[in-house]
Amino acid sequence: MPIIKVENLVKRYNSVEAVRGVSFEVNEGETFGFLGPNGAGKTTTINILCTLLNFDSGIALVNGFDCRKEAHKVRSSIGLVFQEITLDNELTAYENLKFHCYMYNMEKRLSEERIDEILGVVGLRDRKNDLVRKFSGGMKRRLEIARGLLHRPKVLFLDEPTLGLDPQTRAHVWEFIKKLKKTEGNTVFMTTHYMQEAEACDRIAIIDNGQIIACAKPDDLKRNLRGDTIYIKTSDDERAQVEIQEKFGLKAKKLETGLAVLVESGEKCIPKLFEKLETNILSINLKKPSLEDVFINLTGKEIREYGPSTRFTKVGN
Repeated sequence: MPIIKVENLVKRYNSVEAVRGVSFEVNEGETFGFLGPNGAGKTTTINILCTLLNFDSGIALVNGFDCRKEAHKVRSSIGLVFQEITLDNELTAYENLKFHCYMYNMEKRLSEERIDEILGVVGLRDRKNDLVRKFSGGMKRRLEIARGLLHRPKVLFLDEPTLGLDPQTRAHVWEFIKKLKKTEGNTVFMTTHYMQEAEACDRIAIIDNGQIIACAKPDDLKRNLRGDTIYIKTSDDERAQVEIQEKFGLKAKKLETGLAVLVESGEKCIPKLFEKLETNILSINLKKPSLEDVFINLTGKEIREYGPSTRFTKVGN
């Protein structure tokens, strides 16, 4: 039996369907990722699974408990790290964790042992008596993850766990998450719009406009995208898009940074583009299949790492 099971999940906000018939399963011990831009339905789905949000129809089970009918049992068996920092800056690291133990009615001796243990795991034992406002962003994130693990949840939910962190700190936090999973043995369900984080998941579901459009291991998704992707910037991308269709029979997807063209062999196609394309080529780049290419091919969009997601014209099917 999967530890998370979702069938035909629907959530509406007035006339807008934020989640549109989503279905997926997560196996015990798996690191499962939701990959998609802002507004795709990632956070809405995770809030439903954590019983923070009701839903209109469908089935949502976590640890065998119904998220609608057995919310208390779901909450007692999960840990949750929000996008935003929710620690109390005027309390110490120890005091923040101690308060969490009170909230879960943990026995005093057990809570003291667990706090000491988890602070050691996250490398903050020597900072236990320091005020949280003195911590860096990466330290705060590690402490929040530690707090979510205090009561030994079966599933740890991470909603954009490295959002707002610089690339180096983000890499350190992710290495910490992977190491933590080995020591704690939890199932990890995370949302992200960072391709590098998605690559580290056992399986990912690509979600866009409230619907899952692909769900598989990262390598399998890339393997299904046969061929290479050529990224090209020209003096007139709209004209070049038409030319590529007419002269090569290829559908170029319009991106903010130029055009993306999926071809069987990039090495063979690039010389032909220079030879036959009348529009002036400013730059051209060849990439072997990546998760970013998979996402662009499926949605016709890029995921921007910073700021709100930007929608682009979708060409073809």
